Amino acid sequence: MDAEIYLDRDTFVHRLDPRTKLFIVLAFFVLLLYFEEPLWVLPFSVLVLAWGAAARVLVNLRRIRYILVVLTFSSLLMWTLFASGETDLFWILDVEAVKYAISRTVVMLSLITTGMVLLSTTRNEELVIGMIKLGLPYRVGFAISTALRLVPTIASSTQTIAQAQRSRGLDLDSGNLLERLRKYIPLLIPVFVSTIRGTNTFGMALEAKGFGARKDRTFYLEPHFGRNDYLVMGGLVLLFAVATYFKIAGYGVIEGLTRF
Repeated sequence: MDAEIYLDRDTFVHRLDPRTKLFIVLAFFVLLLYFEEPLWVLPFSVLVLAWGAAARVLVNLRRIRYILVVLTFSSLLMWTLFASGETDLFWILDVEAVKYAISRTVVMLSLITTGMVLLSTTRNEELVIGMIKLGLPYRVGFAISTALRLVPTIASSTQTIAQAQRSRGLDLDSGNLLERLRKYIPLLIPVFVSTIRGTNTFGMALEAKGFGARKDRTFYLEPHFGRNDYLVMGGLVLLFAVATYFKIAGYGVIEGLTRF
């Protein structure tokens, strides 16, 4: 399995400026949290899925499908138990609490999908340069870039070590989910050792090349706003204005809901 999250596609979304994609993510992170009613949250979730479908990167969600399933059930259970309402549904469940649990679960899944679409359509270099162009200090951007690169590196190292142990006769595939997870625990030690060694080597390489010696820097990639970027930004502003109007007007609120 490829450890890289980015998917190289020739789509409208991939060709957008990284700053535009960052604004899209920020807008959806705010808009998804505007309303409590599931029917008011649903349109924004559909837009997130449409964004991912247009980029042809929703296939990446298969990588985290088990995590999404666990988060879905745990979120539904938690919000149902830690919220109450005025309309009884069944036993200790209230209609308002169930609606709120569905809404928060949809919001959570949509936020995860938004982040996955961003990472699947934007290379690490483009993402970091977009942040720097928005005013983020270079050192912070470099740290974010290094962290993003470290995730697939650790995943690849884990796969390599697991394959090496399988070749030595270690059975990692039999048993239930808990038993398989328990078998992977001893593999964490060589993974961490390999990661620490790589990080130490990386740090020495940075020092040898004089990292941070000069404040002014030049970049190989120079993103520029195009016509599509302005169209998307205009649509975001319009969507944000309409959603804010309905939010201020009091729409999308679950009447009688009490959260603990």
